[in-house]
Amino acid sequence: MAACGTTNFNDAGDYQANIRGAKFNLTFRCQRDFRARLTWIELGHLHLLFGQENLPRVAHISLHSSLAYIELPVSHEPPLICNGVELQRSDIVFHGLGGRSHQRMRGSGQWSLISLTPAHLAAWSRNLTGFDLVPPSVARILRSTRRDTEHLLHLHAEACRLAETKPKIIAHHEAARALEHDLLHALINCLISSDPLKSSASNQRQGDIIARFEDVIAAHPERHLPTSELCAIIGVPERTLRMCCTEFLGMSPSQYLRLHRLNLAHAELRRIVSPAT
Repeated sequence: MAACGTTNFNDAGDYQANIRGAKFNLTFRCQRDFRARLTWIELGHLHLLFGQENLPRVAHISLHSSLAYIELPVSHEPPLICNGVELQRSDIVFHGLGGRSHQRMRGSGQWSLISLTPAHLAAWSRNLTGFDLVPPSVARILRSTRRDTEHLLHLHAEACRLAETKPKIIAHHEAARALEHDLLHALINCLISSDPLKSSASNQRQGDIIARFEDVIAAHPERHLPTSELCAIIGVPERTLRMCCTEFLGMSPSQYLRLHRLNLAHAELRRIVSPAT
């Protein structure tokens, strides 16, 4: 059965906990009052997430290994930055199964993820094109035609508008089925008409280094780790780690660690002073 919902948040922890099917670890560049809105839509086999946030931040995203994810740059002012690449309006990101990525916003912005099982993606693409679409081994940025991308973004915006203002329409079986069909058709058209942006081995290597960097941070959440010790654990020169962090995170390793600890402290303080519900 189709379902949808939209919720406003002023607590970053609650917001992250309510993002379905993907784990978002947010690191904010400032500690002003947080505001966000999360819209989710489940249309049979297709799932859609749409987030709107008011603060500049870095998101370390871990995706579920059983689903294929496609990321849409629904906002281009400021542009969404995925793994160090500034996305244009006609770009989409086709993620690998169980992939990890870093998504940056320089100010208030929006993001969206569409997901479905690899089996349903293959079946729908086979019906429409005659061949199976399968997720790549690592995330790929694809540049579709502007016409196809604008059509997909229009359907996405309409689905979110219905979820936020007229959820009973989406709950109706025939309406949900038609919306799912239109979204899947537009999505597959974008995927098959896209040209992959040239990816370099160096970008993939940088992504691997940043993933190890995040693993070290997760293993020592409250400990101050000097950059030299970080580099020794990760197994890279300090210059390499700084370059990777600048590219993917928009800041130095020490800045990211400091903000990460500040965010943890801010969340803990908020937990202590907020009344239990």
